[in-house]
Amino acid sequence: MVEPMRLGYLTSQYGRASDTFIRQEVAQLRNLGHTVVTFSIRRPEADHVVSDEIHNEQVRTHYILETGPIKLGLSAVASIVRHPFRTARAVTLAYEICAPGFKAILWQALYFIEATYLARKIELLGIEHMHNHIAHNSASVCMIAAVLSDVTWSMTVHGPHDFVDPERWALSQKLESAAFSVFIAEFGRSQAMWHTRTSVWPKLQIVRCGLDETFLHHEQMPPPHAPRILFVGRLSPEKGVLLLIDAMVKLKRDNLPIDLVLIGDGPSRSDIEQSVARHSLAGAVTLLGWCSNERVREEILASRALVLPSFAEGLPIVLMEALALHRPVISTYVAGIPELVKPGVNGFLAPPGSLDELADAMRRIVSASIEELAAMGQHGAELVAKMHNSATNTRQLEALLWSVVGTTREASFNTARNPSA
Repeated sequence: MVEPMRLGYLTSQYGRASDTFIRQEVAQLRNLGHTVVTFSIRRPEADHVVSDEIHNEQVRTHYILETGPIKLGLSAVASIVRHPFRTARAVTLAYEICAPGFKAILWQALYFIEATYLARKIELLGIEHMHNHIAHNSASVCMIAAVLSDVTWSMTVHGPHDFVDPERWALSQKLESAAFSVFIAEFGRSQAMWHTRTSVWPKLQIVRCGLDETFLHHEQMPPPHAPRILFVGRLSPEKGVLLLIDAMVKLKRDNLPIDLVLIGDGPSRSDIEQSVARHSLAGAVTLLGWCSNERVREEILASRALVLPSFAEGLPIVLMEALALHRPVISTYVAGIPELVKPGVNGFLAPPGSLDELADAMRRIVSASIEELAAMGQHGAELVAKMHNSATNTRQLEALLWSVVGTTREASFNTARNPSA
């Protein structure tokens, strides 16, 4: 019997309300019998703990910065003493991927120190392979730690932020260094192909986000008659929520009965609240903050459609969740979204930033019959079941991980048998 893998997972902030896809991936790998140890650079804000599931994941996660500056500093010293040659290679690597400027050097020094701590944990816990989500600071830490601990590493690139300022984040070097890189949509992989050499392209793999049984096999419920539309996501500029409020203003001026519920939080919340107050929309727009997965499901089912008017995206899992629950979606022609949302079939797409077309799509949802909404929802549910099954897609990732871990184990076995080779 083949011994299960011992894997490490790293993100910048693990245990957020919006980390549904990553938590499902970790859970699925554990269900397959593998050990998955989760690491995070920092702990999310307290308002993200909206369920026991998130609380439990936070409890079992190693938060690197919570170790404290003294222990982190000592781990760097210990790395120099225990593995001087690896440390020298890691320092060289950290310098090579450092962005220009004195401030960037300071940040890179911090990433190196964090990596020494992570590397020691990798050794102590017997982790065979590290996998990182999002190609920013945590990917830098993961890549350096892999050198320090002499293990392989890989990463999942989500977008859109992974492709903003790729030179600063040394995206091409990370794509070359990783054993493989996973993308959640064809669009994301195309951006990586743009930023790296053709010889690296075979290592760029598609593993789509997936949903678990709570969404895929949820009891089908008919769309409501109430003219209610839902937004779920981080309240940040790229999500286009302020444009969504402007669309509500436009529709209210046309005397269209419509209500909007917002789930999420973030830096744009105060601007959104001010816009709602300025346009006297308090009775039509409700902000709920972060909610548990169960509450999100309830709110999706209580809505005619989900709306996500993003200016930049990867491929948001909440679109899959809404479609799986037989609700059409409204979104934009951005990144991987058109790979899932088919205009007039399972939802509507508007050009990003287009107020008129966004408002028109919302009007069409509110005006549609229950039968029309149900037909779009049915198509969406069938497509999500085919493309975004978490168990099936995690098996794809597992195969990629085995291809690396299996090769490493075989090399170690051959070295043990022939130490002079």
